[in-house]
Amino acid sequence: MNRFPKLFVALFFASMLASLPARAAEDSAATIEKRISGAANYLASDELEGRGVDTKGINQAAEYIADQFRQLGLKTELYQGQPFQSFTITTSSKLGPADHNVLTLHGPKEGSNGQGKQAPPSALKLEKDFTPLTAGGSAKFDLPLVFVGYGITAPDAHYDDYAGLDVKGKAVVVIRHQPQQANPHSPLGASPSRHAVFDRKIANAYEHGAAAVIFCTSGDQLTDQRQQIERRWQAAVDALAEARTAYKKIAKPTAEETTKYKEEVGRQAAIIQQNAASLASAADPVLGTHAAGEGVGREIPVLHCRREVIDPVLKSVTGRGLVETEAAIDQDFKPQSAVLKGWTAQGQTDIVRQEVQARNIVAVLEGEGPHADETIVIGAHYDHIGRGGVASAAPGSHEIHNGADDNASGTVALIEIARRLTALDKKLPRRIVLIAFSGEERGLLGSAHYIKHPLFPLDKTVAMLNLDMVGRLKDNKLIASGLGTATEFEPLVRRINAQHNFEIIKKPEGFGPSDHASFYAAKIPVIHFFTGAHGDYHRPSDDADKLNIPGIRRISSLVAETAIGLAEAPGRPTYQETKGSQLGSGGSRPYFGSIPDYSEEGPGLRLQGITPDGPAARGGLKAGDVIIHLGESRIGTIVDFDSALRKHKAGDKVKVVVKRGATEKTLEVTLDPPK
Repeated sequence: MNRFPKLFVALFFASMLASLPARAAEDSAATIEKRISGAANYLASDELEGRGVDTKGINQAAEYIADQFRQLGLKTELYQGQPFQSFTITTSSKLGPADHNVLTLHGPKEGSNGQGKQAPPSALKLEKDFTPLTAGGSAKFDLPLVFVGYGITAPDAHYDDYAGLDVKGKAVVVIRHQPQQANPHSPLGASPSRHAVFDRKIANAYEHGAAAVIFCTSGDQLTDQRQQIERRWQAAVDALAEARTAYKKIAKPTAEETTKYKEEVGRQAAIIQQNAASLASAADPVLGTHAAGEGVGREIPVLHCRREVIDPVLKSVTGRGLVETEAAIDQDFKPQSAVLKGWTAQGQTDIVRQEVQARNIVAVLEGEGPHADETIVIGAHYDHIGRGGVASAAPGSHEIHNGADDNASGTVALIEIARRLTALDKKLPRRIVLIAFSGEERGLLGSAHYIKHPLFPLDKTVAMLNLDMVGRLKDNKLIASGLGTATEFEPLVRRINAQHNFEIIKKPEGFGPSDHASFYAAKIPVIHFFTGAHGDYHRPSDDADKLNIPGIRRISSLVAETAIGLAEAPGRPTYQETKGSQLGSGGSRPYFGSIPDYSEEGPGLRLQGITPDGPAARGGLKAGDVIIHLGESRIGTIVDFDSALRKHKAGDKVKVVVKRGATEKTLEVTLDPPK
């Protein structure tokens, strides 16, 4: 009888001892997850304003991350005693002084052979007759005028407003939108087609050598705008009449009913008044200066004029005004372009670009031993898109886009990895550099800047691990891209994952739409960790309460161990090129096989990388080349490049002129089918 209590006590303590490791691990996980959750909630809070590069919130985020690195004992006195690697980002544009934004149209001289008295110049009023658009650049100009219809070159539709015209060094007058706007069976396709947008028209003008672009609104657009306003006005009138009729039917209205009626009358009356005012100004409004978007990198002036400014100019040369010209194009689907002989545009545009100082946050954990001069970079971008704008997947939304998954998740994982690495009881054989990048959402700007200005030599940078959107782990699936960029990567990840049990989705490609692409373009092996896309991407709904916190903890652990494995390996990873690119080529356009450098603002398109075995590589292009001509098209920005490519088809052999250092080279590229 005495043996039973002793056996019970022994079994009890045995079970307690057996449970201690599991309990300790559970407590440790809970502590880590609480820490991750707190950091993610802060970085994805409204206080940080969506971490847009032009917000105060992103500076708060930067200071928070830097402070975390300092507290962990990382080396952070790297740039004038701080961890901040600064660079400039253009965020928006505005008009300069009024006397720097002027436009005068000069008419031809009277008499034969251009002799005699000149017609008086037409000095236009800023923001009443014309507006410089921020889609263009700043310049003084005195240029001959050429009317180029809708400014469209569409080989697939057998339509070219520039056919037979020399517009080099001239100002082109362009009608907005496209011909046959009301015809669903137009050869240009659905209205508006890709040919109708401002960017494409400006790019097409630039490609043909134009020195300035002057837009005017199409007659069909003005008609549509008036009809929409009239419909809104009439709907408000009808609603007001219905409200009055309904109120009169009430024999003895209550105070509440009377108040409700008056509020409805006031609301509908305001709508009527607003639309009446809009109708009065809709006859031929001049566009706002931001109507065509931002043209960072653009040099040529871009302006918008009222139709009544352009109409007499066109009529004086061709005998037909804009209405008759548009009707003729619609009827035959044939361009009606013309040199406006004797007419010149003289003036100046002054577009002031708004710039902000962005900051990468860099911290170093030095290594020890014969490989201590070799570097492993672990990175995650911490910027997001602020209140949305053109980058938002919720058009028109001005709510704060908190970016919890994109990329507060990667940022908190980066901090947690730093914590794991600094807690080791010995130095690693290789140096670890941790970087929180800014400007990723603007085109990998922060990582591109680091590659151009590395803290440690790139030829001694042996690998880069990137965390972007690691907060939505689902079905235990973790995507690892770049496993084909080093022969050692796949077996290393497989070995480490044996302790973590993720279902790894393996992708070999080194290029992709995140900061690792900048490193792979510099021939550095990369792995990008990612938990997949979702419906909250670039929307206000990407909030911290949707994060899988245990998933972030587990991913942080796996990536930290991957970094340790790379640091302790006998040799550096063996770089190898991979085929394909997650960046794609843009839908239906032919495939060129290059990676643009978004951190450069032209003129020309600088290439950050070349896809192995792609058309550009076969044609002899190299990373660092600046494309200035493609076929017959002049290239100033990536929009020009996209527009020029779409004028060709797979199999075409295209002459490409590049600047390589101080010299120009002409190469030939055979385009591949779209990818």
